[in-house]
Amino acid sequence: MEDPYKILGVKTNASAEEIRAAYRKLAKLHHPDLNPGNKTAEEKFKEISAANDLLSDPEKRARFDRGEIDASGAERPPERQFYRDFGDAAAGGKYRAGPTFDPDDLSSIFEQAFGQGEGFAGRRGGQGFNARGADVRYALSVGFLDAANGTTRRLTLPDGRTLDVTIPAGLESGRVLRLSGQGMAGFGKGPPGDALIEVDVEPHPFFRREGKDIVLVLPVSLQEAVLGAKVDVPTIRGPVSLKVPPNSTGGTKLRLKTRGIAGGDQYVELKIVLPTDSEPELEAFLKDWTPHHPFNPRKGMV
Repeated sequence: MEDPYKILGVKTNASAEEIRAAYRKLAKLHHPDLNPGNKTAEEKFKEISAANDLLSDPEKRARFDRGEIDASGAERPPERQFYRDFGDAAAGGKYRAGPTFDPDDLSSIFEQAFGQGEGFAGRRGGQGFNARGADVRYALSVGFLDAANGTTRRLTLPDGRTLDVTIPAGLESGRVLRLSGQGMAGFGKGPPGDALIEVDVEPHPFFRREGKDIVLVLPVSLQEAVLGAKVDVPTIRGPVSLKVPPNSTGGTKLRLKTRGIAGGDQYVELKIVLPTDSEPELEAFLKDWTPHHPFNPRKGMV
């Protein structure tokens, strides 16, 4: 596999946030769900996912930078020690790389190479090497309403497998979901790793979130604001009826109790919208209109 830094297009001193941003950008571009039947995109997505898996893990990244593992995450063999390194060995004695190395004993070679001592395959006991599989990371985009109310999304993995991911109600953007046992296979009798899924919640054209509360800017006509009205208002769980009080001004906030996330509220901020076409009657009325209670809406500003 190519250098993971080159695959993600980041420098070797890139921060964790820069690596995550680069991965999310490329993953969205090459994801199999967005490129059905495109084998090139599928292979590119696999490379991107593998590179992110390595570089997003601080321990793996440090080991790669030190040359202890390669770009695929596999162990690099330790540097061989040569005959000349032991030229001072006693005449007739065996050359040793250390106190546990014996060229006639293959189990000692594996024990030294992998630091497993009595736990590595090939030792005299004959038991296998067991290790937990690596975790793998994925990015998943979820709609605003799906994240607010909860849903299930199907995620296609680079190897073609699919995972049904439960999105809990109220999930925030950037949160990571852990699916136990859905990562890389373990070694020997070791358990598999986990799948770590970072969720990106897409923005909504009307709603915005503030903690558990939902805020909505609601356009109302001048007539509705002055005279009051009952209007339909969208919420994250469907429309409801809202009473606009008479003489409401732009910026007035009305509360819909428990219409937010997990018991939070929804706040409706009124925005007075004037007609785009000419209204001669309204214009004539305003020309002759004298308020009973004159006021300066810009008082204190100048």
